[in-house]
Amino acid sequence: MPLLDWRAARHFDATRDLPCVLCGRPTPMRSHDREPVHKVCAEAWLDQHPTSDRFHN
Repeated sequence: MPLLDWRAARHFDATRDLPCVLCGRPTPMRSHDREPVHKVCAEAWLDQHPTSDRFHN
C-alpha cells in the first residue's frame, strides 16, 4: 500500500471539515488538488488504482 506524505500545511484546512470524497465522513484533510479526503481513504484508493496520480503529493 502506498503511503502519502501529507505533512505539509496545504493538506490541512483548519477552518472547516468537508465530507470525504471517498467515504463521506467529515475531514479537514485535503489532497494536492484540494479535494476533501482522509489520508487513509486516499491511500486505500491508490492501493486499488496503482496507476492513478489522483491523490499524490
